[in-house]
Amino acid sequence: MIETSTKTKPVGQKSSKKPNKLPSAKKQTPKMSKVNVEYAEYQWNPVWGCTKVSDACQICYAECTARRYKRSFDFSLIRHKLEDPLFHEKPAVIFADAMSDFFHEDMPLDYLKQIFEVMKKATQHIFLVFTKRTKRLRELCHELPWPDNVWMVVTVESEKYLERIDDLRATPAAVKVLSIEPMLGPIPDLDLTDIDWVICGGEAGQGARPIKLEWVTDLRDQCEKAGVDFFFQQWGGVYGRKKANGRKLDGRTHDDMPQIDHRAVRNLIARKNLIVSKTAELT
Repeated sequence: MIETSTKTKPVGQKSSKKPNKLPSAKKQTPKMSKVNVEYAEYQWNPVWGCTKVSDACQICYAECTARRYKRSFDFSLIRHKLEDPLFHEKPAVIFADAMSDFFHEDMPLDYLKQIFEVMKKATQHIFLVFTKRTKRLRELCHELPWPDNVWMVVTVESEKYLERIDDLRATPAAVKVLSIEPMLGPIPDLDLTDIDWVICGGEAGQGARPIKLEWVTDLRDQCEKAGVDFFFQQWGGVYGRKKANGRKLDGRTHDDMPQIDHRAVRNLIARKNLIVSKTAELT
């Protein structure tokens, strides 16, 4: 017969075993991660993954990011991230689909409507919604709510894709934006009717295609003539050269944004002005 220990803890002696701690409310709060672009502060990804549809997709930063983290880049819905912006109280400019395209052909309309409803509720933020799939954007735009804090951004990397601008104009978006990034060729005689903002930049990553100074200065001059805000994001280049190449054009940065009276925009502009001021102090 095997005798088992029947040791008992003396009365009043505390257990050495630590009780399980509940996660703090702070840890439970959904978070959006910072985004490495100059015109936004956070990224929100209720959708993940994409497929190539355009020349600009050749070096896809989102696909490279997924590969770096050894994650699949297949299109998928990330439902647990859907309401993240509602938990972020501080007003911010948010890159709304940094790792995908809300107008991807596999996006269910009901989930897309849920995404737009979240943006409608999160009035403290400005959402930049990017797409290259402008035909689907035009097809679905009138089935979606369009609050003023949703800014629609369409990529036009070269003259080849100018027809996308007409699709953007057809939307009810309060602020209409062109992303000419990566800029892969000159775009002379650009029709900027009903366009509020132009973002321009060079390609970055291994095998990045070059951008030319004359393309950028011509685009900037067209924006100035049309009274459209112009934002130069970067010269780009292969990894290791991107930072060295910087983002100055004709000796200065170009950070113009639509003059919308919204706290998220004011916060971003104030933060950028502070960075410029501190940089000037160091030089």
